[in-house]
Amino acid sequence: MIENEQILIIAAHPDDEILGCGGTIVKLSKKNKITALILGEGIMSRNSIINKNAILKLRKDARKAQEIIGINNLYFEEFPDNSFDSIPFLKITKKTEDYIKKINPDIIFTHHHSDLNIDHRITFQAVLTSCRPQPDFKHPDIYCFEIPSSTDYQILTGENIFKPNVFIDITETIDIKLEALKCYKSEIRQFPHSRSIDGIKLMAQDWGRKVGKEYIEAFELIRSIRNTL
Repeated sequence: MIENEQILIIAAHPDDEILGCGGTIVKLSKKNKITALILGEGIMSRNSIINKNAILKLRKDARKAQEIIGINNLYFEEFPDNSFDSIPFLKITKKTEDYIKKINPDIIFTHHHSDLNIDHRITFQAVLTSCRPQPDFKHPDIYCFEIPSSTDYQILTGENIFKPNVFIDITETIDIKLEALKCYKSEIRQFPHSRSIDGIKLMAQDWGRKVGKEYIEAFELIRSIRNTL
């Protein structure tokens, strides 16, 4: 059981933090401190006339979801939606480095390196670059989560495939995760879209079926550097 550790979620958009690891965070929040960093404003790419009020509304939704799953601190940056590739990569990396130094996490949850969404891929690269192994660095464990309608939309060949090797039983917390997701009314779609409430629940059931549990959140452990097991 993980206890008294600093856990940092680094996500590209509001709702990714719940979609990717919401059920796990509910469990971890009981005995650990949880911080979430959302790098992108998360909505402008869909409609050029969406104004600042829409972004503020999305952030308000994120704070409601934060309270439900037990995130202690939630930070927002304003990188452009679905346009992280238009920003110098060093600028994004410097931002993630700043937060990693500030939080000093034991564990980081972030996006998968081969997601279809460009912002997700760049977020992963920024995290990995910020956590490059150095003698004076703490070396947090780095876990990648999957995002429905992004990870599953990638062409599933070779290195593009999400290959989870850590499975967290969220049978007792799946309903809390779904309650938090419902705060994001603008982001949830109708079934059979994979980012629908039923679609998200089915995804957790599918992973559960594969490992003999009812509901599972799956993660790919990228790196763990420890003194002992």
